[in-house]
Amino acid sequence: MDSKSAYNLKHLLLGITGGVAAYKAAELARVLMQDGIDVQAVMTQSACHFIGPATLQALTGKPVFTDLWQTNTVDNMAHINLSREVDAILIAPASADFIAKLVHGLADDLLSTLCLARDCPLLIAPAMNRQMWENPATKRNIKLLQDDGVTILGPASGEQACGEVGMGRMLEVSELAQAVQMANRPKWLQNKSVVITAGPTFEAIDPVRGITNISSGKMGYAVAQSAIEAGANVTLISGPVCLKPPILAAYIPVISANDMLAAVTKEIANADIFISVAAVADYQVASIKNQKIKKSDGLLKLELTPNPDILKFVADLPNAPFCVGFAAETNNLEKYAENKRRKKNIPLIVANLAQDAIGANESSLILLDGDSRQELPKAAKIEQARHLIKRISQLYKKQRNENS
Repeated sequence: MDSKSAYNLKHLLLGITGGVAAYKAAELARVLMQDGIDVQAVMTQSACHFIGPATLQALTGKPVFTDLWQTNTVDNMAHINLSREVDAILIAPASADFIAKLVHGLADDLLSTLCLARDCPLLIAPAMNRQMWENPATKRNIKLLQDDGVTILGPASGEQACGEVGMGRMLEVSELAQAVQMANRPKWLQNKSVVITAGPTFEAIDPVRGITNISSGKMGYAVAQSAIEAGANVTLISGPVCLKPPILAAYIPVISANDMLAAVTKEIANADIFISVAAVADYQVASIKNQKIKKSDGLLKLELTPNPDILKFVADLPNAPFCVGFAAETNNLEKYAENKRRKKNIPLIVANLAQDAIGANESSLILLDGDSRQELPKAAKIEQARHLIKRISQLYKKQRNENS
């Protein structure tokens, strides 16, 4: 199953099942076509109650298939031919009923049959009432599909057609289009568990003040997105930033270094790879005031104590994951970065000049792994992150082979 290379995705089968969110499929088809992806629509009979096949046919320029018994295909075998002609299948929306069919291998209509007979990756975007989504049966079904290698896109939380608010909304068209493009990448870290820290930490002085490191979180979020593109199961632990987490990432917001350490400690047990991008404040205030400190003309003295070294904590664990650190320096870049790599006993560190990278959309990086040095000239952070993930996958596999 799924033998085709998803990262050469040029032909997509868009499956549409019965649900109010079916109207979004028209815009999704249009956006995907604009992205250069050839779209073939297949609709269930229930979907046809919400949106007409003529709409999808006009947008895709292709006949829309709705019936298992249609006779206008080669050998009258649409359930075989359609799945062989595409690089991936996206079901959007995927109803609770259709998800249950996929789990149990039912094939009582064209769309469920070609999903069962497919030879390519399958992505589904659930859409249903919040109580249907939260039902234990649906939760079990989603888990089984994930175990079978099906990619689950969403759902999101928000107002629903029934008037209720909660989880179950289908992801927006832009998010689904992004997810398809993310599937269109080499799977360097397929099914690996990756924990990533990003952003700054904020250490309170009193209820309204604190100390922090300057960090936009852009590099960490780019690394998280790139790891997802590479097929990894990503947990992103982030300090306070003004960024939207990548779709498909398990997202854990934190404030202080101790918060971040607690989250990492909870998540790291099953991680294959740990990437410490966060700019963790080196110190915290020894005694946080419960009330706002009133301004005066005199000096204010604060006693600071060192924060926990999260990267070293993880690197020193028994059976530690493959650890990657970041070193943002203002001078002596490679010397300080290599010293940090050795001190923390990690296989790879990423060095960059703080004054050139903080808050910027582009950066230049130097990757140091003890045996080699790789310089990445200035480029967009998402492109740098993709290069980094590829290098991490190479070193991770090398380390695993050496330890086996």
